[in-house]
Amino acid sequence: MATTMVKTTYALDEQNVRTLEAMARQWRVSKSEALRRAIRSAAATELVEASGAALAALDELQTRLGLSEGQARQWAERARKERHASSSRR
Repeated sequence: MATTMVKTTYALDEQNVRTLEAMARQWRVSKSEALRRAIRSAAATELVEASGAALAALDELQTRLGLSEGQARQWAERARKERHASSSRR
């Protein structure tokens, strides 16, 4: 399956250009491919960090509520049953 490419122009400072060129040489790919890989890597890192922050917030909420592990399990089971009962797909 072909991927659509869009030609764009960006202004980079000299240090970023040298870094991009070095990455491309090291990976033996074009500068465009090196930039694509760097963007994908940064995006993946951001998603991991965001999900980690969400889990940390949930942990903090559970701690502040003073829920034991058993209480949290019971709450989850009640919520699951309520969702199932109100679902149009039973």
